Amino acid sequence: MRIVQEIVGKEVLDSSAVVIGKVRDVEVNFMTNEIEAFIVGKGGISEGLGLSKGETIVPYDMVSKIGDKILLKSREEGTSYEF
Repeated sequence: MRIVQEIVGKEVLDSSAVVIGKVRDVEVNFMTNEIEAFIVGKGGISEGLGLSKGETIVPYDMVSKIGDKILLKSREEGTSYEF
């Protein structure tokens, strides 16, 4: 899927522009062709070497905007999350 290839590797930032990590994978519902969640790696040198297993699942409804980076919604926008 072309969209998945464009999203993998993008940085994910919280609403305060703090980097959460980078998108490792995308969960897609192939019945509806909709993105359900992003699998986000926590970053760091160990992830760059492929040694880190730390990851966070970010539901798609937590996403505020997708551009060069992926920006998550703030708590004021009705979303509660913790990393």
